[in-house]
Amino acid sequence: MRIFLAILALFITITTAHAQEEMQTMEQNIPYVPTTLRLIYPQWQGGVVSHWMPDIPEEDSSRGYFLGAHLLNFLAPQNPSQKTVEVPISTEYTQRKLEKGITDRDDILKQTKSALKILEENNPDKILTLGGECSVSVVPFTYLAKKYNNDVALIWIDAHPDINLPYDDYTGYHAMALTAAMGIGDERFMKLLPAKFDSSKVLIVGLRSWDKGMKGRQERLGIQSLSPQAVVQDSSVVLQWLKDTGASKVVIHFDLDAIDPQEMIAGVSNDPNGLKIDDTIRLINDISSNYDLVGLTIAEPMPRIAIKLRNMMNKLPMFK
Repeated sequence: MRIFLAILALFITITTAHAQEEMQTMEQNIPYVPTTLRLIYPQWQGGVVSHWMPDIPEEDSSRGYFLGAHLLNFLAPQNPSQKTVEVPISTEYTQRKLEKGITDRDDILKQTKSALKILEENNPDKILTLGGECSVSVVPFTYLAKKYNNDVALIWIDAHPDINLPYDDYTGYHAMALTAAMGIGDERFMKLLPAKFDSSKVLIVGLRSWDKGMKGRQERLGIQSLSPQAVVQDSSVVLQWLKDTGASKVVIHFDLDAIDPQEMIAGVSNDPNGLKIDDTIRLINDISSNYDLVGLTIAEPMPRIAIKLRNMMNKLPMFK
């Protein structure tokens, strides 16, 4: 009986070992599929925009980015494999506060912490962000920079450089988004953010409008930029710049202000001679074909017509 039990135990041990080896082999043969998180980030507090849209009530234009982010999500192709999470954003509108050179600073700080918590809990490999004003790129991009040990280059597609700092004349945090991603700005934000981008790995594409003093600051920070005309024919100049950075991964911020207003006015400003839609699509796809695109943000949607339609219907009978 003892001999039988010993043989049985040996058989079970050998069988278990073979099963574990087969399981390990199967796991090794299964290709790894990176996880992509769709992050809905309807932050509006970073924008101070009413002077661009005098035909829309200030409260509505200020919170327009909130509606814009949800419209982007509604219009965007749905991918069942992507988990969707929304950053909780306050929609309360009272007297806006200027704190330490930043409008609505405390609200933005709170929402920055919420966005970071979401990313830490989900640990995505890639992040698709639908905003919201420009600062919605700051948290996901710095998260990805840390995740990939700074092996990430940043392409900032925008009509404006977004390199303002607290206490500049313009106090909207969305104009401070790129400097924040580079680790320059308000001390509280800088302590929260997981990483920062070196200027050697930052390129602005479509740049054609600077606030006073911003050209000089861009030069001092050492940030390279390309005009819309530089990428009309092909994407070679951007691909060469990426090659020179040595980075294997890329994050892209796509501000809708970058598009030429003759084709589409989807953002706040309408600076002329912008990027064509087809050129922008080709550029982003060319980058994605040659590099590991781990982060993409679409930001600054300002749905003027939708806001006016909503306000019109709010005044009509039978809707109340």
